[in-house]
Amino acid sequence: MGRGIAQVAASSGHPVLLYDIRPQALEEAQQHLERILHRLVEKGQLAPAQAAETLRRITFLSDSLEPFRSCSLLIEAIAEDLAAKQTLFAQLERWTAAEALLATNTSSLSVTAIAAACRHPERVLGLHFFNPAPLMPLVEVVPGLATTSEVIERAYTLMESWGKVPVIARDTPGFIVNRIARPFYGEALRLLEEGVADVPTIDWALCTFGGFRMGPFALMDLIGNDINYKVTETLWKAFFYEPRYRPSFMQQRLVEAGRLGRKTGRGFYDYREGAQNPPPTTDAKLGQQIFERVLAMLINEAVDAVFWRIASPTDIDRAMILGVNYPKGLLHWAEELGLATVLHWMETLYATYREERYRPSPLWQQMLQQGRRFFEETP
Repeated sequence: MGRGIAQVAASSGHPVLLYDIRPQALEEAQQHLERILHRLVEKGQLAPAQAAETLRRITFLSDSLEPFRSCSLLIEAIAEDLAAKQTLFAQLERWTAAEALLATNTSSLSVTAIAAACRHPERVLGLHFFNPAPLMPLVEVVPGLATTSEVIERAYTLMESWGKVPVIARDTPGFIVNRIARPFYGEALRLLEEGVADVPTIDWALCTFGGFRMGPFALMDLIGNDINYKVTETLWKAFFYEPRYRPSFMQQRLVEAGRLGRKTGRGFYDYREGAQNPPPTTDAKLGQQIFERVLAMLINEAVDAVFWRIASPTDIDRAMILGVNYPKGLLHWAEELGLATVLHWMETLYATYREERYRPSPLWQQMLQQGRRFFEETP
């Protein structure tokens, strides 16, 4: 992520210092950036002079933090470890100008907790890029409890100048995308564990009836079951064991068996040479039921994010389209289907299972009773 963010900043005309304590990591980063820029030139997407100038703007450092005194923005992209990030931010604060912004690229940790290590937490915020950073347009801008409005505005404007689409997210676990996307995986796993359908059928249903580019199981295999499971487990614990985010035993067993997906050759699918995966059961009625159940859970999560003021409806829909390539914004999708229709799906699930996992957000009834909509018009 660090080298991708460095590429974005340098391509936007900024001199960049790319720092890592490991010289080998810097060598790999430089080689990677050279390959990427060369490939863009070969495809005709970048002039040779532009590629050379972009690379010249990046200075690779591994010895001293002294050069950081000239920086107006620092973006941290180290491992997702709170103690390590706090230690780093305490150091960065001492080596930067008072007006410099300090940003974390964390996807799951509290921005407020990271900022607490600083004497001036008001200049710390989250800038959560999506991988690969040069290609993915979304950036979640996450203020900590102490972050000033001036810092938020500076960061937001800068991201726009980089050609990114920033959205403001409240400092809660998962921010917008990682929180709202959980049911896409979690409810698919639940359907599989219940025996409603097999892996290829669930994937087929979501792609055919929902228009999703990839089914949840194919996507989990691509991400890596270890990574997907860890994100779910982290979110579940961060939300004080909220039932909606409970991890799957089936996915845990795959991780324990080393079946992590494409990178190990086996996951929910078998990617080994000559392997034959079963075809989906293309039953339209079953496919529609699967799609409606997963979509209801996704929309309910988005509605609950509005209820808890995680982000605005516009930013929520924008984030889900740009961050995880959903075919539509979930809240617009709800209005197209009819709020009463989607609430009926949720109420049916809740009546069937009587689990808190399926409780409808309180905002549903408030909006229906008051005749409210999320948007003035649906697209």
